[in-house]
Amino acid sequence: MKKLRRRVHALPVAVLCLMVVGGAAAFAQRQYASKAQNGRPEVKVVLSGAVERNAVRLPVEKVASVTPGETLDWTITSQNEGSAPAHEYKTVGQIPRGTSYIAGSATADGSASVTYSIDNGQSYTAQPMIEEKQSDGSMKRVAAPVSMYTQVRYEWADPLADGGKLTASYKVHVK
Repeated sequence: MKKLRRRVHALPVAVLCLMVVGGAAAFAQRQYASKAQNGRPEVKVVLSGAVERNAVRLPVEKVASVTPGETLDWTITSQNEGSAPAHEYKTVGQIPRGTSYIAGSATADGSASVTYSIDNGQSYTAQPMIEEKQSDGSMKRVAAPVSMYTQVRYEWADPLADGGKLTASYKVHVK
């Protein structure tokens, strides 16, 4: 009798890093990047990640690949190096293909509200909804499963002061 083996795919961490860093940094730069002159904000965004492996957190840059079942912990650090506050500051973290957001893992400094997208950033809401067909044939709006989440967005009510720093984080599970 043939033994059945589970097929394991290694997902290169570098690809995940680029996807998440690119999304978070590009969004912040589009919104707030400018030269620190004439009282303007200049927000520097840094993404760092860690793989939780055997109860140890390893920086993503020290891991060649990740495997199904592992958890990636992403941290987005935003620092205003400009000379004026960044009003209505937002930053976005990508949930790369091959991973799934871990419900309840999003945290942030200060007065941040957290919203999610299931349509690649077209829209955000605190509780994404989908249409689901019921047994009687009718359609009903229900909460989207977290496996459908594509982005997590943090939005702060208070301005990011000049010289100020904010941190946001979330976790994903490798499928």
